[in-house]
Amino acid sequence: MVVGEIAMGTQLLVIGGGPGGYVAALRAAQLGVETTLVEQEEVGGICLNHGCIPSKALIHGATLAHKIPQLAELGIETKGLRVDAKKLQAWKQKVVKKLTSGVEQLLRANGVQILKGTAVFQSPKKVLVESEHGTQAVEFKHCILATGSRSIELPGFEFDGEVVLGSRHALQLAEIPEKLVVIGGGYIGLELGTVFAELGSKVTVVELMDQLLPGTDPELVRVVERRLKALGVEVYTQSKATGLKRGRSGAKLTVETPKGEISLEADKVLVSVGRKPNTQGLNLERAKIERDERGFVKIDGQLRTTNPRVWAIGDVAGPPMLAHKASHEGLVAAEIIAGKPAGPDWQAVPAVIFTDPEIAYVGLTEREAKEQGYEVITGKFPFTALGRALTMGETDGFVKVVADAQTHVVLGVQIVGPEASTLIGEATLAVEMAARLEDLALTVHAHPTLPEALMEAAEVALGQPIHVLLPKRTKTKGRGSEGS
Repeated sequence: MVVGEIAMGTQLLVIGGGPGGYVAALRAAQLGVETTLVEQEEVGGICLNHGCIPSKALIHGATLAHKIPQLAELGIETKGLRVDAKKLQAWKQKVVKKLTSGVEQLLRANGVQILKGTAVFQSPKKVLVESEHGTQAVEFKHCILATGSRSIELPGFEFDGEVVLGSRHALQLAEIPEKLVVIGGGYIGLELGTVFAELGSKVTVVELMDQLLPGTDPELVRVVERRLKALGVEVYTQSKATGLKRGRSGAKLTVETPKGEISLEADKVLVSVGRKPNTQGLNLERAKIERDERGFVKIDGQLRTTNPRVWAIGDVAGPPMLAHKASHEGLVAAEIIAGKPAGPDWQAVPAVIFTDPEIAYVGLTEREAKEQGYEVITGKFPFTALGRALTMGETDGFVKVVADAQTHVVLGVQIVGPEASTLIGEATLAVEMAARLEDLALTVHAHPTLPEALMEAAEVALGQPIHVLLPKRTKTKGRGSEGS
């Protein structure tokens, strides 16, 4: 039942309870700022409830199911393997619930007031929070906008949750589709496509660009492409889905490829062609908050919007659209509001793609470094030469280190292979702290472990590898390096 409007005030209003918003609220409250958090759905946002965490839970389950038959090579025989998709979903949801309830407990324990509802700006310093229980007017001294992003829908391929799915729908499937077509070969499409391929679906990927994972170093992508082929995934690049006919039990798609038009049948169609900022319905104009030509909220060097009372963080403020970037921006915004000397001055933000094998990278690629004028040296170490990778049966991929030839400062690291998502932590620290190749090479790494690959790659770049032959390599000058 709707009740009348109730008025309240708060020092800080955080709109959005995802990995940016709830982290900002927690840090602000820790610093003594009276904080109110508004979330229209579940605390934790898309990442915790319908994205990062549930997808990684399903990836873990699918990877285990796929690898179990391979254990026969180790002398471990199994029979009657069966995947119960409903139980897998229940386990995934248990993981999600544990995390979201933990976040909510932390917020309440730190004194953050949580309002469930949708925030709509009424003025530069006031919002209305609308819920099924009524409307609450909230006047704020400061505000952090952390509303995240949502999946883009293609005309003619709108989500119905039954046949045409967004990533959120796909993460809730209680049955494994026999045939799955994925429109969009970016990281979300490939992560989920790999899940269902490993669970037994016949997966086809349709990508508009000339490679999968557009914007990712092709050298890394090629390793993933080989694994997709081994999984039986059919890939069409430079191709466009142009038509869809829904039926009782699936759909038929028309796809334009470089070799002509083809027809694909599918039980389910996953559309994953990108994400756009969640700004609809906020009435940003009333708050004097401007957006750029792509719809992202404009911010300055300290994350402030064109309304000096309001900060914007995470996906709504622009790429890279990464949960960990949103969380760090949340910390910065909260500390600025609390009067602390803070700013988004980090040097490196890592990216991880949870395909099989995983891809992770940070800093500059070799091409990017050259384009910026660096004289570059690189070191590349394959997992086929690493003892720990061999004992795991995970030898696809490599670690590549990119460094300045003059100073040996590490400019970037690219990894494709087992546990790349974990290995990128040390690499990120190296780039962030301007470590030199010698720092990586001379740090004693435990043996046998996967992080040894970073040490070995640094040794290759220095021209003194132990476990691989030194490749023929030349220093390459980038543009603008002459005379430096």
